[in-house]
Amino acid sequence: MATPCPERTREIQRIFVRLMTRAIGAGNDHAFACMIASRASGLGALPPWLGLAPEAFNALMGYHFPGVSPEVLSSLDGVAPNPVREDERAELVALLGGQRAGHTHSELWMAEVVAAGCMAADHLWQDLGLWNRRALSALMRRNFPRLAAANTGDMKWKRFLYKQLCEREGVYLCRAPSCEECADYHVCFGPED
Repeated sequence: MATPCPERTREIQRIFVRLMTRAIGAGNDHAFACMIASRASGLGALPPWLGLAPEAFNALMGYHFPGVSPEVLSSLDGVAPNPVREDERAELVALLGGQRAGHTHSELWMAEVVAAGCMAADHLWQDLGLWNRRALSALMRRNFPRLAAANTGDMKWKRFLYKQLCEREGVYLCRAPSCEECADYHVCFGPED
């Protein structure tokens, strides 16, 4: 994510601190606070309400940040989800939801939000409005531990999720018998920061 201008950075921090002051101490508090603060400041690529239905976003806010109005995102219209890609988004939600840790309903919201982030064009951590890739990796380990454990080569998350979908369908995109031999190895693996 490009470094935001100082005014935007102050706005992100103000919203983030407001959210974290009211956070309940759940594992996803920090990630959702980053996403909401970034989205409210016009960063990231998530659709309105982080890609959730308004009722689900209200429930997320009530659970993670009681006392903070969900209207923190009301001033931004954003780009509505593309209905042509709804099947793709639904497959991602099913993949993530089927691999969730099973500790809290928050994982289901996270599956929806991550799937919405996959519909955008940049690195997933940037599209989600997270502040670095490490935050996305931590989010994946916390919410979808079996998927995170399967990403043994530290493949970029969006590519990894789509690879999982293809493998479920019996489609193998890699042209080489092993990733290390593939000409696109550097595109799929390596640092994003």
